[in-house]
Amino acid sequence: MTARMNTDLALVNITWAGQNGDMLEPVARDSSDEQIRVFAAEALKSGSVPGVRADRHADLRHFVVDRFPPTMDAPYSRIFVRPKTPFGATA
Repeated sequence: MTARMNTDLALVNITWAGQNGDMLEPVARDSSDEQIRVFAAEALKSGSVPGVRADRHADLRHFVVDRFPPTMDAPYSRIFVRPKTPFGATA
């Protein structure tokens, strides 16, 4: 995936229902948090996130969107979509 990455794109990682995976396609790095949540929910609903079972009821409105710049280990921007509580547990 990194071969086609550029500075305008970011990989999106999603944690959902105790599962975790990266979206297959990168997104624009400067997408809004709301746009990222919509992209991620659509990917979850379609079952296109490797490692995460499809869920047609996926709703990420209250999920956190964390952004990380490129590093030596990951030379591309990363965006993580995750529940507010660790590992998707409920409070």
